[in-house]
Amino acid sequence: MAHPVLNRRAFAATALAGAAFVAIPGAAFVAIPGAALALDLNSARALIDRAIGDVNKVINSGKPEAAMFKDFEAIFARYADVNAIARSALGPAARSASPSQMKNFTRAYQSYIGRKYGRRFREFIGGTIEVVDAKPLKSYFEVISVARLRGEAPFDLRWHVSNKSGKDLFFNIIIEGVNMLASEREEVGAMLKKRKGDIDALIGDLQSA
Repeated sequence: MAHPVLNRRAFAATALAGAAFVAIPGAAFVAIPGAALALDLNSARALIDRAIGDVNKVINSGKPEAAMFKDFEAIFARYADVNAIARSALGPAARSASPSQMKNFTRAYQSYIGRKYGRRFREFIGGTIEVVDAKPLKSYFEVISVARLRGEAPFDLRWHVSNKSGKDLFFNIIIEGVNMLASEREEVGAMLKKRKGDIDALIGDLQSA
């Protein structure tokens, strides 16, 4: 039997279509003048309701593995601030990356996330995620949801939603107090370090992973 904590964390990750996976610890989602008028509590909650609805459909669709990978990637692309997520995942190296490298990294990372967490889907068939609350938090909104797996106690997922990009999108997720996105950033940083800072080599590895 899989470890319950690993199940929980992997389920949250799958829910994000790899979602995620964006840690922006210590970094800033700065409020944009007028942004609060465009994004309110109801629209933030509605965004995550739609994302979760799509996730639940994929988890329980019975589709072949490859098709589910594509569906999870599509959810990530539709509801997440992918550009901000990719830049955060790449960390300080993003400042020295060329526009072409950032474009290629973002595309490769998006696909990598869909495959990486999509591979865990079989463990979560029959599971569901449901939004239960939402509240303003600093310059963004936190949407609170509960994940339920068969044979597991329900657990908490908190989605952070902003419109800094000009659209309502999620940029972070917290599961039972753990920033899943921070660990993803650390992993990409370790991968880049292993390749001696070669971003093109990292992109190639992500494409084939």
